Amino acid sequence: MLKNITMVTVEKHGIVIRKTDQGFESDGVLNPAVIENNGEIHLFYRAVARANYSTIGYCRLKDPMTVTERLDYPILYPQFEYENSGVEDPRIVCIDGLFYLTYTAYDGVNALGCLATSTDLKQFEKHGVLVPQVSYLEFKHLAESKGIINEKYARFNSKNVANEKPGVKPYLWDKNVIFFPRRIKGKLCFLHRIKPDIQLVTVDSLAELTPEFWQNYLLHLEQFIVLAPRYKHEVSYIGGGCPPIETEKGWLLIYHGVHDTVNGYVYSACAALLDLDDPLKELGRLPYSLFKPDQSWELKGEVNNVCFPTGAVRKGDTLHIYYGAADEQIACASLNIPELLEALLDDRSNSQNLRKDEILWPRDQQTIL
Repeated sequence: MLKNITMVTVEKHGIVIRKTDQGFESDGVLNPAVIENNGEIHLFYRAVARANYSTIGYCRLKDPMTVTERLDYPILYPQFEYENSGVEDPRIVCIDGLFYLTYTAYDGVNALGCLATSTDLKQFEKHGVLVPQVSYLEFKHLAESKGIINEKYARFNSKNVANEKPGVKPYLWDKNVIFFPRRIKGKLCFLHRIKPDIQLVTVDSLAELTPEFWQNYLLHLEQFIVLAPRYKHEVSYIGGGCPPIETEKGWLLIYHGVHDTVNGYVYSACAALLDLDDPLKELGRLPYSLFKPDQSWELKGEVNNVCFPTGAVRKGDTLHIYYGAADEQIACASLNIPELLEALLDDRSNSQNLRKDEILWPRDQQTIL
């Protein structure tokens, strides 16, 4: 039973940008990468055309809610076979003066995390797929070689085996690649998501991400899981949201949680706190959603009941969170960071009282949706 819960106050400010009549974004704008640079806020957002074909649009804000520039064409678009059916759901950070923009590439069968970099937020160089390119069966053999894994991995990923089409091999979907905004103990760190959990990768250089690296990684997958579903609002699966935000108490992680209901999946914004030196160590987690669909722009759209956070900007003690609303528009909410940290640290004792294997591989919860 949950006792003495500290409830965090969240203010929803409404829609920041809406879809337009421009062909590349006529069906929706959503899930933006957000970064502040030289006093301006830059949004790189998923723009959806007909037939669910996605590119990356761009706009610039002078403050959290005021758009001063918006391009009428996509800044990033499919150029290679691995992304020929769309580029989706970007996130962005700056590490050592270089902007890392990650996104999901879709080729009509596979959805895989990719990277592009920039020095000026105008021109981007694509570096291809970062995540493992393995089939579900290859993943299963590797991940289960050390023991039985949560059956949700099979439930959410095995269906991709049936998606094969001529000339395209179906791979394990691996999305929501999000870098930490600085090196940790000298290493580049990024989150990624193989359903239903959030996993962590740490490397000295991205050149280490070879097939051999991923084979060893998947053999020891249970060692790299940062968060797994725990509470009702995230019981189906979870995934990365905004890039981690460094605070004096730890890395503040705003992520998304998904709950399957009689009305379909409900996507909510969630919050957790990770150790600054060891992000695999969870310090606290809200036992309730940070915010969930309850406004008209979140309840009805291209996909109903969706709050999907992907970017945040810190202004003093205030955190502005940008999110896709019902897969159709981009909205903003804000909260007080010290208040959220206090609530997360209130959960510290609960987290420390659970063994990590009980949190991540709950044998008695494997049949929960």
